[in-house]
Amino acid sequence: MKKIILLIFLTISLNIFSQEIISEGIVIQKQTVSSSNEEVNAQLKLMGEMRTKTFFKGNKTRSEMSNVMAGETITIMDNDKKEMLILINNSQLGKKYATKSLSSNEDDFKNIVVTPNDETKTILGYICKRYDVTTTTNNVETKLTLYTTNKISAMSEQLALFGNKMEGFPLYLEISANQMGMDMIIKMEAIEIKNEKVSDDKFSIQIPDGYEKGEFQLGN
Repeated sequence: MKKIILLIFLTISLNIFSQEIISEGIVIQKQTVSSSNEEVNAQLKLMGEMRTKTFFKGNKTRSEMSNVMAGETITIMDNDKKEMLILINNSQLGKKYATKSLSSNEDDFKNIVVTPNDETKTILGYICKRYDVTTTTNNVETKLTLYTTNKISAMSEQLALFGNKMEGFPLYLEISANQMGMDMIIKMEAIEIKNEKVSDDKFSIQIPDGYEKGEFQLGN
């Protein structure tokens, strides 16, 4: 009987903890990429498992993704300063950086349609709301499905791109796109959430030594 009571107590405690609003911590997400083209799928499998670690604190976030083939990508957003920094380090490009202002106007979102959906999904104990998003760039349409929670108080790249058309932090993201005539599906889902202190050093938007300005574009 004592074991049953302890189990019930732990379950309730975990459910209560999972519903607290977290404003500082780490979210770890697993990412998979697939294609309808079997040859492309074979190449994608060589990349192995991809994981993104996102540190967040107040109005600042830092996302790190590392992979044997793709190298390392770090995205830092400071919503207080309205600045974004992306650092890329891989064997083809070398060390490159790009910056972008997070300040926006209505024209930045004219090709983005965000539709709230009544469907919900529970991820790691968090009840997440669904959003369906369609973006159009150079006449190419991309569809996204996101499930977000308002229990994690943090900036995300998706919020920065979609403005005030969506709220909450995404714990699940699915992108359907066409790249060079091939259908691609990208899925990202949170597999761990840590409620812990994060050093301010993680969110510095100062460009590190050894990085050169890149030519790649950010967002819209």
